[in-house]
Amino acid sequence: MSAKEKILESYKPLIIIPVIVTILALALVATHGLNEGIDLKGGSIATVQLEKSVSSGELESLIQSGTGIEDVSVSTSGKQATVELGGAADVVKFTNSVNGTATILSYRSVGPLLSAQALNQVYWALAFAFIFMSVTVFIVFRKIVPSLAVICSAFVDIVVAVGGMSLFGIPLSMASVGALLMLIGYSVDTDILLTTRVLKDREGTVNERAAGAFKTGITMTGAAIGAMAALYVITIVFIPSAKTLSEIAAVLILGLLADLMATWLMNLGLLKWYMEGHR
Repeated sequence: MSAKEKILESYKPLIIIPVIVTILALALVATHGLNEGIDLKGGSIATVQLEKSVSSGELESLIQSGTGIEDVSVSTSGKQATVELGGAADVVKFTNSVNGTATILSYRSVGPLLSAQALNQVYWALAFAFIFMSVTVFIVFRKIVPSLAVICSAFVDIVVAVGGMSLFGIPLSMASVGALLMLIGYSVDTDILLTTRVLKDREGTVNERAAGAFKTGITMTGAAIGAMAALYVITIVFIPSAKTLSEIAAVLILGLLADLMATWLMNLGLLKWYMEGHR
């Protein structure tokens, strides 16, 4: 066996790694499920102005005892706090529970009918985004195996990101769904970069073209992960009330890490296997 054939052969076992991780992510979602945000499961969200120094835990206890709702989450930022209740609390009871501790600045409830419609729209949005992405990829490359490699890599990114959401308790919300939609586009970017370099460039060997794509792709992904990590740390440490930003950053970090594996193990392995049969 030639050196080239040995290199191509060595990539075949690597394809199975993203497959195993994806299966584990699916099993995790199936067994643990996903937390749903207030905008998808229904409940109440309030913004309050703190009148005295009180910890998030103390405020949660006050609201739980005053409203009778156990599912209460409080995040504070300076003199303000955001309160999420996993049920439609009576606004009078809520007001009485924080009386003397905080003043209500805003209060809104999301009913079960509206939340069910929002969840249904989330599923449709993800499905249509993935379908249109797949059609576009087939139109661009017009080859079954390379196109399927790109689509499978994007699928792995989404599934592993959702599995990470289940593992770390990141809720499924409008913010995290937006991050998943962004992730579909980003994963396709790196996969198209790799596939275009390997299939359409004529200079150098397959390994040399793949190495050039790797340098560009790893720089793109590394920069994106660094930016999202900085955003996550800043929001968690300095702006804890900006949960939307931290959720988006967390989901994108998970998906981008999955993209490294899906693109440079599975997609590259499939492309090398494909090129081996068409050399």
